[in-house]
Amino acid sequence: MKDTTGYELSGCNAMALDLIERGLHEFRCYSHDPVATADAALAAAPELVMGHVLRGWLHLLGTEPAGLPVAREALAAARTLPHNDREARHLHAIEQLCDGRWRAAGRMLEDLSTEYPLDALALQAGQQIDFFTGDSRMLRDRIARVYPAWSRQVPGWHAVLGMYAFGLEETGDYLRAERYGREAVELEPADGWAQHAVAHVMEMQGRRDEGVRWMRGNPGWQRDSFLAVHNWWHLALYHLELGDHATVLELFDGPIDGHRPTLLMELIDGSALLWRLQLRGVDVGARWQSLAERWAPAAEAGNYAFNGLHAAMAFAAAGRDDLLRSVLEAQAAAALRDDDNAAFTREAGAPATQAVVAFVDGRYAQAVDLLRSIRSQAHRFGGSHAQRDLLDQTLVAAAHKAGQTALARALLTERSLLAEQRRPAH
Repeated sequence: MKDTTGYELSGCNAMALDLIERGLHEFRCYSHDPVATADAALAAAPELVMGHVLRGWLHLLGTEPAGLPVAREALAAARTLPHNDREARHLHAIEQLCDGRWRAAGRMLEDLSTEYPLDALALQAGQQIDFFTGDSRMLRDRIARVYPAWSRQVPGWHAVLGMYAFGLEETGDYLRAERYGREAVELEPADGWAQHAVAHVMEMQGRRDEGVRWMRGNPGWQRDSFLAVHNWWHLALYHLELGDHATVLELFDGPIDGHRPTLLMELIDGSALLWRLQLRGVDVGARWQSLAERWAPAAEAGNYAFNGLHAAMAFAAAGRDDLLRSVLEAQAAAALRDDDNAAFTREAGAPATQAVVAFVDGRYAQAVDLLRSIRSQAHRFGGSHAQRDLLDQTLVAAAHKAGQTALARALLTERSLLAEQRRPAH
């Protein structure tokens, strides 16, 4: 049996086909519950290899420690079943990521896409890996390579446009990024990734009022989206830069943190927003304490350095020295492992975390030294330009507080000229 792009699906039946197509669409839009849909597809056809593949990717790409054993289980189940070359390539990539080989997994998906350009799941999983490894060029070029094979007639075209838009934005091509992102949202208003790609463009170009209108004008991403918290975070950033701290706190207490999220990707947004508020001298009350409690189960994870930094922010700001020690110990152990996260941790994650701790402790000169040592390679532990800007903002604040006024002035001049360069021409 074949999917809607003509690729063979091993172990599929008619009921499972409808369900796997729905699950893939949900994942492309970051909407509803693709995990439940993948499980339903497997209930309808236990030998559906792509059902196990989708299940594996969904549990790996959230970077949740608890997702790893589920992904391994999906991998083991699929390997016992008859499968074709495309499915085998997915399974090899999943195996690599289960073993912490982020870059090898990305390369395998890159080669898969060369052979099977209409496999949207391979493109999406690959671009997520590019994001987690901070490879901005591949965020763009992975999609560019297959772009001519796609068209409006192929299901998932909106997602390809949205993914390409994000890759273009992260490589500074803001004009085309916005054009492709807007087209994707017009085709599929629920496409949260495309919505977020345009939000990034407006953030990078300092178009805050337009950004507010863009985010509030399309309710499609706000309903049943597991990217909703991150998109609300983008809206909050606009209000933050406009100096509207009251609205930022309302957004934090409402759609960003009001439901008391426990997913790490949502806790990252919470930490990043409270930290930015604190840098601006805003009293955030007891919010750090609540956030720290929900970060606590991940304190010892040490599986992805970007997560560890944001957990440490919450623990340091909340005064949870016990949990902070756990993060630091987990980072020390992670740096000794033979996987990609060891490099992420050594090159950026551990120094950034130590800088955050130094800043909270009032050791501002040390925070400056640590942040200056990594600012040229901070992309190596993932995140977007907008997310990693938190480190530069912290460096400016630390320089001010350390009495290094010449450095602080130079950094602000640098930021001002860069912002001017990014602004759209009129």
